[in-house]
Amino acid sequence: MEFKIPCEQSNMAKKSLNTGLKKNKALVFSKIKKVLVLGSGALKIGEAGEFDYSGSQAIKALKEEGIQSVLVNPNIATIQTSDGLADQVYFLPVNADFVTRVIEKERPDGIFLAFGGQTALNCGIELWKRGVLKKFGVKVLGTSVETILDTEDRELFKEKLDEIGVKSARSQATLSVEEAVKAAEEIGYPVIIRAAFALGGKGSGFARNADELGPLLETAFAYSPQVLVEESLKGWKEIEYEVVRDSADNCVTVCNMENFDPLGIHTGESIVIAPSQTLTNHEYHKLREIAIRTIRHLGIIGECNIQYALDPESDDYRVIEVNARLSRSSALASKATGYPLAHIAAKLALGYTLPSLRNAVTRDTSAFFEPALDYVALKIPRWDLNKFRMVSKEISSEMKSVGEIMAIGRSFEEVLQKGLRMLQVGLHGITANEDVVIKSDEIKYDIEHPTPKRILVIAQALREGWTVEEIARISGIDPWFLEKIKNIIELRNKIQSDGKKIGASAVLKNNELLLKAKKMGFADKQIGFLIGKEAWQVRGARKTAGVVPYVKQIDTLAAEYPARTNYLYLTYHGNEHDVEFGGGRTGKVVVLGSGPYCIGSSVEFDWSSVNALQTCAREGLETIMINYNPETVSTDYDTCDKLYFDELSLERVLDIYELENGANLVTDKVSGRPGANELVNGVIVSTGGQVPNNLALKLHKRGVRILGTAPASIDRAENRHKFSEMLDKLNIDQPKWKELVDLSDVFGFADDVGYPVLVRPSYVLSGAAMSVAYTREDLEQFLAKAAKISKEAPVVISKFETGAKEIEIDAVAHNGQLVIYAISEHIENAGVHSGDATIALPPQKLYIETIRRIKVITKKIAKELNISGPFNIQFLAKNNRVMVIECNLRASRSFPLASKVTGYNFIEIATGAMLTADANKPFEAKRIGFKLSKKLTEKLNYRDYKTLDLDHVGVKAPQFSFPRLKGADPVLGVEMASTGEVATFGDDLHEAFLKSMIAVGFKLPKVAEKNAGGKEAGGGVFFSIGGVEEKADLLPVAESFAGMGFKIYGTEGTAGFFNKNRVKCEKLYKISTEKEPNLLTALIDRKFELIINIPKHYSRSNVTDGYLIRRKSIDLNIPLITNVQVAKITAEALEEYTEKDLRIKAWKEYF
Repeated sequence: MEFKIPCEQSNMAKKSLNTGLKKNKALVFSKIKKVLVLGSGALKIGEAGEFDYSGSQAIKALKEEGIQSVLVNPNIATIQTSDGLADQVYFLPVNADFVTRVIEKERPDGIFLAFGGQTALNCGIELWKRGVLKKFGVKVLGTSVETILDTEDRELFKEKLDEIGVKSARSQATLSVEEAVKAAEEIGYPVIIRAAFALGGKGSGFARNADELGPLLETAFAYSPQVLVEESLKGWKEIEYEVVRDSADNCVTVCNMENFDPLGIHTGESIVIAPSQTLTNHEYHKLREIAIRTIRHLGIIGECNIQYALDPESDDYRVIEVNARLSRSSALASKATGYPLAHIAAKLALGYTLPSLRNAVTRDTSAFFEPALDYVALKIPRWDLNKFRMVSKEISSEMKSVGEIMAIGRSFEEVLQKGLRMLQVGLHGITANEDVVIKSDEIKYDIEHPTPKRILVIAQALREGWTVEEIARISGIDPWFLEKIKNIIELRNKIQSDGKKIGASAVLKNNELLLKAKKMGFADKQIGFLIGKEAWQVRGARKTAGVVPYVKQIDTLAAEYPARTNYLYLTYHGNEHDVEFGGGRTGKVVVLGSGPYCIGSSVEFDWSSVNALQTCAREGLETIMINYNPETVSTDYDTCDKLYFDELSLERVLDIYELENGANLVTDKVSGRPGANELVNGVIVSTGGQVPNNLALKLHKRGVRILGTAPASIDRAENRHKFSEMLDKLNIDQPKWKELVDLSDVFGFADDVGYPVLVRPSYVLSGAAMSVAYTREDLEQFLAKAAKISKEAPVVISKFETGAKEIEIDAVAHNGQLVIYAISEHIENAGVHSGDATIALPPQKLYIETIRRIKVITKKIAKELNISGPFNIQFLAKNNRVMVIECNLRASRSFPLASKVTGYNFIEIATGAMLTADANKPFEAKRIGFKLSKKLTEKLNYRDYKTLDLDHVGVKAPQFSFPRLKGADPVLGVEMASTGEVATFGDDLHEAFLKSMIAVGFKLPKVAEKNAGGKEAGGGVFFSIGGVEEKADLLPVAESFAGMGFKIYGTEGTAGFFNKNRVKCEKLYKISTEKEPNLLTALIDRKFELIINIPKHYSRSNVTDGYLIRRKSIDLNIPLITNVQVAKITAEALEEYTEKDLRIKAWKEYF
């Protein structure tokens, strides 16, 4: 499967090979006592959780060396910004201005630039160019800035490759639109556009002619000073190698990967397999040799990634790019091979050589080896394009995916089906999915124009008799992959036809067929679907016949040396387990992870899961993690005692639970509850977000002990109908609601309470299919969508309260008693999803009476549901009413925020509550002698936590990725759209707010200055406001900006209103009128520093003038505000602070 190769050594390296670790200490920069680590900020498309993983590893490596670490990263939700890792954490924007001030204060000896993605790299380059690093004597550890520039600047990179005769695509680096158009004509269409210094293909795209080129260049130059125009190699294979090199010139390729999709689709958007499957021996070695030669010539120290285009028709190749930092691929390669790339890269940056470092898997051999795999790892991206109206669904050279999964197995068929289930988008595999409808007449178009569903379209084409050759020709996908998909389809057809011919029971007795299906990745649910049986019936028959999965270890030397790792996966390709399943030290706890990052479920749930694991470990329990997201810290095998890199499906969790429990669930015959001779204390489902939470009741019904709040209570909170009834019973106020039974009832209800109304389904995360209807027509549209979401769960319709304040409480209870809580308030009024809201903690503008009532309601609900563990309740406050909108009996998105702003670890306390909940009483822990530690017991019994009266304020700001989502409307509503978040601290609300806005990329507006020619540039603030009430609301904001020296512009209606009310405002005609002075002309002339656009109704579904304004501001990289309350606080904060006034304080200094 993988070719074994001797590692490349230089002469210098050969001398150092036998040098022991002690002698090697001399190589380490002995003068380095303190290192500054730059993080990547908020999670965004193209820069996600993989940098939390790599940054955390880098800090661990520094800790091992006794070197102090200072971290700058405003991402509140990550592990790396947690207590106990870095010595000092600064929740500040990762930009040159703020980092310069941190350097001045902390005086580090060295700096790591390679562990925070493009954000850290660009910041480091800027610091170097400004002379800051030189001035303060800060050494760049690892790859030098000169080398980074050689890889980032497209022209320099091409020159470097030419020096050693390595081929790159014919291209020209350009600095203006005119230059780029000329370059395209010289190279010849089609061409690809790439922005320099960008991540995830930002600002890139294909142009077949000059008409397509124009808009691409406009956006690319808005985000980057240099744009590369290069020949199109669309249709070539895309191959990547991860390469590691040390300062002694030892160099190894750790992993090679192949894209399922041909060039033309960004590697972050493609399905990727490791190791490569379709390369010949000659191709593999040729590309490997070029990789090593290139990396040596560039002088990279640490880890990097090299990407190739390989012509499938000849032996020709091109080097596309080299990332001189850890990338998304490095996280994937680390998890695919078990080779801890980030940790090794950090050690190499400190001066270690590869031969002096240990192999983490065998613990005997050195890190100077190339992994050989006896399994395959497959990455599939997760998209959430359905969250956005009007967005282009086509996937191309610019990234749009928000997360990814990795499936491990022994065949391509197995990992492909496993991986599609892991996406958590309702698929059971590539086939046998009840809800997937693909129209036959659209197959050709859908294969030629890739969208997230293309893989399903290919499966359907094969079912309808398309040949592998036909599909390969129009898709450019290698026939080898298509043949494998064909194998799955042929087996699918056989199972279905056998079911009809000989009956379902006979199929279930055919052990050979069952085993073949399981080896090809079929889930019990798929088999059941094909033969008309339930999944549990298939499971029972399969277990009776002995068709069961086996646990295998990740083994990087293909079993040549014994692996000693706890890094595991399950497969049907085997006949024995690689590990034993004994009892834990004082018991075992299984924690279910959060699956792929998507909009609504991101790194904050990984933070909660890892903290639950760490707490259980401190309590002396054996910890078991189940998760399959390669970007996370929870899937690092040093985070727990056993890591199952596998599915979070009911089938797979039961497989693992039964094995860890001693092969079978032993159930007490009388109570139906698990018996006392079990090995697993229980499963924690409430830290990983909605994915494990949705499994709680199903697992409970099958005899699995759920730790913490009882699953029946979880169901009462998740089921909208049961929850609303409970609130009525407890006399707790809530917006008027009705359960959806009949359409005529719904319209009658809406007419009674008056529009707008809110439609919401049960058991969803991030407001999926939740919508506000302002008219009957809106309501008809939304109901069609909501009904599709969840068949078993009812849809509830309620009055949508406009102008209300939204408040949240994050809390922990123990046996129904409230232990600790944190109340936070949204800056935006209700109507913006809590994940997209700007949030202040502790609350700054709430009445004491409102806070008192929130506490009373929270205690009532905790008692009624007998909560033990974490929970979150969302409230509306309006005209002296405090109403409950929803309650989640799990850790919410804001648990890391609550923990870090108050200084109390909510998850640690919640884990103590879950481990000792009354709901677990049937399983008395006496047999294994488990007792909660004195320290945690004290925390659980303490009731006087100070979370309201703090001397500082934390503000969470959402991170949006609209620039990448071509066409999407950047307006906020009840369905979540942000991809990440930051939080920053301040001595007051305005200071914390401004820091958080800058940290998500908001450029503070500057008053116009005259340029060399005496002309004024920028300096304008543009207003376009829908309703009269909002116009009146924002009049003082316009006055503030005018008072600060900004020139005020507005569309016809807004300008008329402002001028009438004595705020001088220049009128611009709307884009659609084509009259001058036109807004479009002013946008292109860059007259505005800020655009404030307030739509009348938040609807993301039609092209209006407002939409054109908002979209243009994103495409031209002009700051945009679409909310009245945010506009107000921005003006207030800018009157009080300039960027230089914002204080530089470490996290610890606030306490």
